[in-house]
Amino acid sequence: MIQRIQTVYLMLAFALCIICMCVSIGHFYTTDGEHVGDLYNLWVHLADGHRSLKPWALFVLLLIPSTLIFLSIFMFRHRAIQMRMCVFNMILLIGWYICYGVFAYILGGVLESVFRPSPMAAIPFACIVLLYLAFRGILKDEMLVRSLDRLR
Repeated sequence: MIQRIQTVYLMLAFALCIICMCVSIGHFYTTDGEHVGDLYNLWVHLADGHRSLKPWALFVLLLIPSTLIFLSIFMFRHRAIQMRMCVFNMILLIGWYICYGVFAYILGGVLESVFRPSPMAAIPFACIVLLYLAFRGILKDEMLVRSLDRLR
């Protein structure tokens, strides 16, 4: 149902996950400040034009939550499942940050460069906040339905 506020939160989180899959989430520079390459969720685009390194785990850790968020929008009749999916998606997005740090550290060593995160790397955090707000809205709906069942 579109009129529920948690549906809006879920739609925004879905859109942000899709955007984050497509943009650069970090840059590699030498100690002199020369640009070496960009980190995307599915590949590393080096300044010489090669896409040799593939951090596919970052892409998968965004693809799964975005798919589950999209599915949970249409599961408005199953609030308990919707809440579990929100929590699971938040855990996956926290795992994305752990994987992001590991890839930045490893690729910085392989490319012999310094890693600087892009502002777009904050998008999954915004998704976590939106999923938490959606969780709270779903919980309020569930409490309202349970309170009305007690009155019958």
